[in-house]
Amino acid sequence: MAQTDKQLDVYYESTPNPEAMKFYWGQNLAEETLFFDDPLKAHSRSPLASKIFGFPWAQAVMVGPNFVTVTKQDWVEWPILAQPLSGLIQEHINGDEPLINELAPEQIKEDANSIKDDDSEAVQKIKTIINQEIRPAVAMDGGDIIFNRYEDNVLHLEMHGACNGCPSAAVTLKQGIETRIKEALPEVKEVVEAKA
Repeated sequence: MAQTDKQLDVYYESTPNPEAMKFYWGQNLAEETLFFDDPLKAHSRSPLASKIFGFPWAQAVMVGPNFVTVTKQDWVEWPILAQPLSGLIQEHINGDEPLINELAPEQIKEDANSIKDDDSEAVQKIKTIINQEIRPAVAMDGGDIIFNRYEDNVLHLEMHGACNGCPSAAVTLKQGIETRIKEALPEVKEVVEAKA
């Protein structure tokens, strides 16, 4: 997606995860959401994430269409980092540098949350709920939920961004997501976190 001619301001807010901060602006500048917990993977896909990983305290970066969630190491505090990091992100965006590098068509992998023709009716229903209800809700807190697999009536989900390592993630998973999924599909026994 093209960058903007208008200068954007970058704001930040805490998330339920005390180690993660959400930085946001008022316009979509990318068309996908990517999570990086490895600086080497970020290098080729996201110039912004790669720049953030240049700091030794950076643990994970999630780049979304209109926000970035940064997870820090526990030995440094947000009051020291938030304002300068907001400035760095704002400078990156307003310098017309891309958030995410586009891939050549042959490099594009299918989105795990997209509904496929060979998905079972249950998996299609699960993915619809994830995409329409759950992902938008957790994105407000700087997180993302990715479908991993559904087998033996157990749904495995990956937690990214602020959700990854969040102390309240287990509560969100069990009392929020699991409750909603079981409401739609009573045959689901459990919703668990899958390791990416």
